[in-house]
Amino acid sequence: MKDIKVVIVDDSPFSIALLKDMLVDNGFNVVGDAGSLDETVEVVTKLKPDVVTMDMTIPGTDGIECTRAIHSIDPNINVIIVSSMMDDEIVKKAKKNHAAGYIQKPADPEELSLLINRIMADEELFKELDKIYYRVYKESFMDVFNKLTKTVPEFGDESNSDEEQVSRGISVVMGIIGKYSGRMLLDMSYDTAEKLSTFMIKRTPKTAEEMLNIMGELSNMIAGNASSVMNRRNKLLGLRVAPPTIFYGNSINISKAELDTTTASVAKTDFGDVYINVGFQRRSGEWMSGI
Repeated sequence: MKDIKVVIVDDSPFSIALLKDMLVDNGFNVVGDAGSLDETVEVVTKLKPDVVTMDMTIPGTDGIECTRAIHSIDPNINVIIVSSMMDDEIVKKAKKNHAAGYIQKPADPEELSLLINRIMADEELFKELDKIYYRVYKESFMDVFNKLTKTVPEFGDESNSDEEQVSRGISVVMGIIGKYSGRMLLDMSYDTAEKLSTFMIKRTPKTAEEMLNIMGELSNMIAGNASSVMNRRNKLLGLRVAPPTIFYGNSINISKAELDTTTASVAKTDFGDVYINVGFQRRSGEWMSGI
């Protein structure tokens, strides 16, 4: 990753010294500091930093006004709020005014370093994700199936097209958030879901809701395990999964996901075919209010 230039905005010389030490120790180039709105405008205009750490309490103004001033100079400068205060209203204001992240004082050096690196991660990180994501999610699918059913699915040819298609009956969508957002979709017939559920719980599901919940948890295991593997490969990704969303019916269409990269194939299991589609988009999937 390129040399990252940082400016510290804080009215406390003590806080500036603490932040400067931890940033320099973690390899960042602290090029300047400021303690007022006028100083902030002057320093940012002159030094053109990549990142500004911003205190919320600035004499005669506040961190939000300073953030607006910085973005009027260059909207591409990333402002990270570093403040002793962190409540819902302040965080909401920071997000509304396009702060890139928020960390509470006293800042943890590792968290601050990881947050800056994650925000500054560029196209190379997405290329790294694009090379490995589908293999990782497919291997997670196989591993989870093997552990739960003692069977190994066989995958058909992979496709990178993202065309709308008709669901087999049940579609489970796992949202993925982190440096990049995405989703994993599993689609199967009612018959496949019922056979798979019956095998895993050693009885026929009592209700359709119970069967759907089992499919949701199965999908959660696959997506969660895969995302953990991705994070171990590169912690800047910071991937996490959202709770499953399940669609079911006789005439459900699987719409285009409009992602920047997507891969799909059909897994042939002992219980029936399962369609798996995984994809990501380049823009960040969440606002970074913490690590």
